[in-house]
Amino acid sequence: MNRALDAAGVGLSTLCLVHCLALPVAAAAAPLAAQLAEAEWVHWAIVALAAPAAILAIAPSLALRPFPWAVPVFASLGLTGLVSALFVRTEMLETGLTTLGGVLLASAHILNWRHAHKHAPRQQAHAQ
Repeated sequence: MNRALDAAGVGLSTLCLVHCLALPVAAAAAPLAAQLAEAEWVHWAIVALAAPAAILAIAPSLALRPFPWAVPVFASLGLTGLVSALFVRTEMLETGLTTLGGVLLASAHILNWRHAHKHAPRQQAHAQ
């Protein structure tokens, strides 16, 4: 019981410390965060980073068998959503496309990681 209470005490103290240190930083950064949230170049930059990262991460999985069909489908739909959001002018549609695209792309990466991990060749230790 004491161990659990000590763990809870450490956790709560750490949470308090993070809160006390992070709150002033978050408050000071709020105006910058608001400007970045509205800046169109940020969306372009994220897509410019996400597309090659997705291609480089997912391409090797296409050679694995059984073929992980959901990975390239989700990645393609996710990237399409993110790119499409760059060209729409209504905030609601842009937010929806960005959110859906991000969720699909993240799902593709998670599935890809799980599939590649499951089908990775087993490493054998060489005793010499």
